[in-house]
Amino acid sequence: MKIAVASDDELTIAEHFERAKGFVIVEIVNERTQGWKYREISSTGHSTRSKNIDNESDRIAQILAALKDCDIVISHRMEKRSCNDLKVAGIETYFTEEMHVATAINYYVAGILDNNTVLGCDHNNYLDG
Repeated sequence: MKIAVASDDELTIAEHFERAKGFVIVEIVNERTQGWKYREISSTGHSTRSKNIDNESDRIAQILAALKDCDIVISHRMEKRSCNDLKVAGIETYFTEEMHVATAINYYVAGILDNNTVLGCDHNNYLDG
């Protein structure tokens, strides 16, 4: 199983899934972490808050392509569209208040990571439960 955690710096969880500079990818084998890697996402079109649907669609497609081998995504906040796209791709989402990537991964493996689906954003298109 592979877990992807949205992160800008490989240490802390990014505030917004779509704006993350990349994702920490960790493989879990026999309840142990292996192969800690960082996959950077080169385009940051969404971070400009552009209302250009093509730019946003391209950004989401790029993220989905980068995460296609992952089973779980951990993030703070996420647009409803992204959540739906991940679900269609068979990728489960976790929304946490935890700030540190390593802690979130360890909590997930231990079965104690909070999955707070009511985490939201001031944008009305973000997941709100």
